Amino acid sequence: MEINEQFPKIYLYRRIVQAKLFIDDHHPENIDLNNISGEAYFSKFHFIRLFKQAYGKTPHQYLMQVRIEHARLLLNQGMPVNKACYAVGFDSIHSFSSLFKRLVGCPPSVYQQNELKRQAEMKRVPLKFVPNCFAENNGWNKEPQFSITEV
Repeated sequence: MEINEQFPKIYLYRRIVQAKLFIDDHHPENIDLNNISGEAYFSKFHFIRLFKQAYGKTPHQYLMQVRIEHARLLLNQGMPVNKACYAVGFDSIHSFSSLFKRLVGCPPSVYQQNELKRQAEMKRVPLKFVPNCFAENNGWNKEPQFSITEV
C-alpha cells in the first residue's frame, strides 16, 4: 500500500505547503533538503517526489528561484550585487551570478543597471509606462495631461 493511500490528500498537501512556506520564510538561511523535508515530516526522496508533483520543480529548484527573486528585489533597490548575493543565502558570488544569468537572462550587474535606468525613466516620463489601451480609455493620448511646471 502506497503512502498516498494511507493518508487523505489534503493532509499530504498541507505538509507540502508547510515545507514550501518554510522555504519562503527561511530562504536566506543555510537550509538544505534535510531541513525542508523534516519540516514536512517526510523522507527526503518521498518529499522530493511529492513537492515536484505539487509545484512542478524540486525543493532545491524552488529554493534557488525564491533566492533569485528576492535578489532581484534587492538589486532593484540599489543594493550592491555582492551584498544582495549574501543577503539571499548564497555563499559564492560566482555561483550566484551564473544562476542569476541562467534564470533571468543577464548578469546581476547588467540587470541592476537596466532596472535602475527603467525606474529613472519611469519617474521622468510616467505615461510611457502606462498601457496604451488604458491611456486611450482615459483620454491621455489626445492631449498631454501631465506637464512639469517650474515654481
